[in-house]
Amino acid sequence: MTQQKEVVTTTHGGPVNPFQRTELSQHVNAGTIEIESARAIAEAQGKLVIAKRFPRNEALAYDEAMQACRRMGLAEDAFYAFPRGGETISGSTVQLARELARIWGNIEHNIRELSRKEGVSEMQAFAWDLQTNTLVTQNFTVRHWRDTKKGGYALSDERDIYELTANQGARRLRSCIFAVLPSDLVKAAEEECRKTLAGNNDEPIKDRVRKMVAGFSRFGVTAAMIEARLGHSLDAVLPEELSEFRSIYNSLKDGVTKAGDWFGGAKPERETAADVLEGSEPAAAPAPAPKPAKTTRKAQPAQETKQEETTAHEPQPAAPEATDDGDIFG
Repeated sequence: MTQQKEVVTTTHGGPVNPFQRTELSQHVNAGTIEIESARAIAEAQGKLVIAKRFPRNEALAYDEAMQACRRMGLAEDAFYAFPRGGETISGSTVQLARELARIWGNIEHNIRELSRKEGVSEMQAFAWDLQTNTLVTQNFTVRHWRDTKKGGYALSDERDIYELTANQGARRLRSCIFAVLPSDLVKAAEEECRKTLAGNNDEPIKDRVRKMVAGFSRFGVTAAMIEARLGHSLDAVLPEELSEFRSIYNSLKDGVTKAGDWFGGAKPERETAADVLEGSEPAAAPAPAPKPAKTTRKAQPAQETKQEETTAHEPQPAAPEATDDGDIFG
């Protein structure tokens, strides 16, 4: 008879059964894990079935996407820009990606924190086209650390860690969504947003330039700095250039870049935007008036003298303060 060898599992060394289920820790409820696993599988299968049963209408979705890109609110947030290595890096934002995914339909996307240990979060960004069963994922790690010009420091506050991981995850999520969307849809949406920023505005471009200069002044950027970056005067600004400067303004407003990254080499030469736009140079300081010769002054009636003093000390109306018109680009 052939002798059968018995494989015995032991925790003190010796043979181990590779097919034996790994024992879980005492604090882990095995029943709960099995229930959650079954629920996740059923949920995923249900999403696939529903997507097949109710497929997207691509012609209708395409038209709706173009209509959405004609809204100024979406077009304003559709692009980003920041300097790197002497060049301008620009592209479409995650806001545009999410809106296109919503309109295209049957696409699930999200950012997950898979684990956290020793000051590092393991993250995952994914986009899943349920109708075609196309899944794009990106796994990455985020160190709980913030770099500054004076050195970095570790993050311990939960809110700071969440903002850091969400910011890092948004970039990967944008890439995943654009990977599952049709490329021609993305290009058409970007072009429609640029048209909205450049042409779908009845306000004269001269007034839009004035608002642009006023908006950039909040960050210490003068009209001369804007002209230096343009390479020509503000009188010759094109709609396409307004679209580029809107991306720069958004990056300054969101704190992604600083004014010195874009306009650091310029030297202000003019004082006001009105002087630049009207094409007039700053007026020279007037020469001091000559002192009047001493003459014998006749005494005036007391009533007239009192009236002159009242007029001289009458308070002058204050100049109106600049107000925020909302959209600085019109």
